[in-house]
Amino acid sequence: MILSGDRRNMLSAPNELYGDNTMDTKMMQQVGVLQRAATPGSLLKNACQRWGVVLLLMSFGWMNPVAAQATFDHRHPAWTALLHKHVMLSENGNASSVRYRAFAQDREALRAYLGALSSVTRAEYAGWSRAQQMAFLINAYNAYTVELILTKYPDIKSIKDLGGLLSSPWKKKFIPLLGATVSLDGIEHDMLRQRGVFDNPYIHFAVNCASIGCPMLREEAYVAEQLDAQLAHQAKRFMADRSRNRFGNDELEVSKIFDWYGGDFRLGHRGIHSLEAFFAQYAAQLADAPEQQAKIRAHAARITFLDYDWQLNDAKIR
Repeated sequence: MILSGDRRNMLSAPNELYGDNTMDTKMMQQVGVLQRAATPGSLLKNACQRWGVVLLLMSFGWMNPVAAQATFDHRHPAWTALLHKHVMLSENGNASSVRYRAFAQDREALRAYLGALSSVTRAEYAGWSRAQQMAFLINAYNAYTVELILTKYPDIKSIKDLGGLLSSPWKKKFIPLLGATVSLDGIEHDMLRQRGVFDNPYIHFAVNCASIGCPMLREEAYVAEQLDAQLAHQAKRFMADRSRNRFGNDELEVSKIFDWYGGDFRLGHRGIHSLEAFFAQYAAQLADAPEQQAKIRAHAARITFLDYDWQLNDAKIR
């Protein structure tokens, strides 16, 4: 949790103690006195006194605003608490739905978490590890998606209801993040999918678009120390969900996500340069029969894409 504070007030605190510009005047007067009274002994004494004042100011954060700023909690405990409470698992743990009606009752806690995300500065973010940055952006995407749904719930059957013929809910700029106001598309495509930054196709198994066709919303926050394992687990869950990916009719029937974002799976992440190579890793999840699994591993299965289910992933529906 970020502890908010007005750094400008902190920086101006010394002047406020004396009145506007008074501190500057007093400091200049003191410098003049020191210069007139300078002797070898007094110079050393006065230098020690001045350094003592500097250290005192720094301890209060007046001369070091970065130190005065609370550190962001990369465990994302507030988001995990909400997910534990409102995400329901199904399909042997390979899918989930969201208790939006109950989530709405925790709107204050959700908004407090969103406030913590929004208080992070671009400079602070730039100093984080890649894993911390990625976890932050994934959690932000998912949390703000829930917030977007709650703006119209229960009068909504699909996230698409929040858009129109000429507008998209994913392009709506309503998210204050890293010093700008961005959209869900801005987080996913301009940050998470930006070439040369993460280049990790597994983000598609982590960001959740509040739809049944999406990879499941994870029941905990993504955290840097466990991020690789969490993403790998999400991928395995998604590939094991036969309503979204399966071997049937002597071909691979897979999610439309692989059609839309197939290029992301050809970037060489973990040595994978094709969809066929990616699916081969999950032959056991995609098919039961040994001959079918062998066909998938040999890259010999024809690939088709299933229709996407845009119904809201509401627990009352599932």
